[in-house]
Amino acid sequence: MPEGPEIRRAADRIAKVVQGRVIERVEFGLPRLQEFEGMLSGVKVNELETRGKALLTHFDNDLTLYSHNQLYGRWYVVKRDRLPKTNRSLRVALHTETHSALLYSASDIEVLTADELTTHKFLARIGPDILSQQLTPQRVVQQLEDAKFSGRKLAHLYLDQGFFAGVGNYLRSEILFEARVNPNLRPKDLSPAQHMALGEATIEISKRAYKTAGITNDLERVAQLKEQGVKRSQFRHHVFARQSRRCYECGTKVTKVELSGRRLYYCASCQSVPE
Repeated sequence: MPEGPEIRRAADRIAKVVQGRVIERVEFGLPRLQEFEGMLSGVKVNELETRGKALLTHFDNDLTLYSHNQLYGRWYVVKRDRLPKTNRSLRVALHTETHSALLYSASDIEVLTADELTTHKFLARIGPDILSQQLTPQRVVQQLEDAKFSGRKLAHLYLDQGFFAGVGNYLRSEILFEARVNPNLRPKDLSPAQHMALGEATIEISKRAYKTAGITNDLERVAQLKEQGVKRSQFRHHVFARQSRRCYECGTKVTKVELSGRRLYYCASCQSVPE
């Protein structure tokens, strides 16, 4: 599933062709949404916003297109009427005079009023966006110290969109590694220094992934590994998807575990549990 950085990058691509422009024609592939085609056609897009893994396209008639890619959704940006070659099902088409923004395969799509935005079942329960300009390490620490979250294992907590919106499998493993904390620990097991390390890692890794299209490893190391001919799949992350390979920091083999059907990776040495 695309995580917060991937959705934000998709929003950036779409914004280049639709933001501030009139959408000449809107098409919906889902019959339940087709009543909105006339309401949105001929209307200007004010802004594209992301909240975690949700994308909000705000129109200047106070309606908002909500979409969540889930596992299979994918946005394409193409020249007007040049559809991509794909077997996916078209769900949303936003056509300007020159370009089209097309959403395929997703099913979690709605058109919402301003009031409905505030009460939406997903948007109303999510925590701070990991890419928010207002998010600080101190704000992350506040979340960690909140009674709702402090007693839960970090391995589970960092996938809870009510804790932070936009974190998924790879960010979870990479943030915990960057902070050098064990995924089986709870916030209340950690020292103030570890809380701050998590606060800084949460922001740093998320922003790095956004800026680099998903790379979370140390960027100087990445440059060196590229020169050595190492494949992207192996230099992209510190630990994620590197099971049984050596940790870049200490040489210990990276451990993989399955938790509720989701993969988690960590270094048992760098992220050891204090005695």
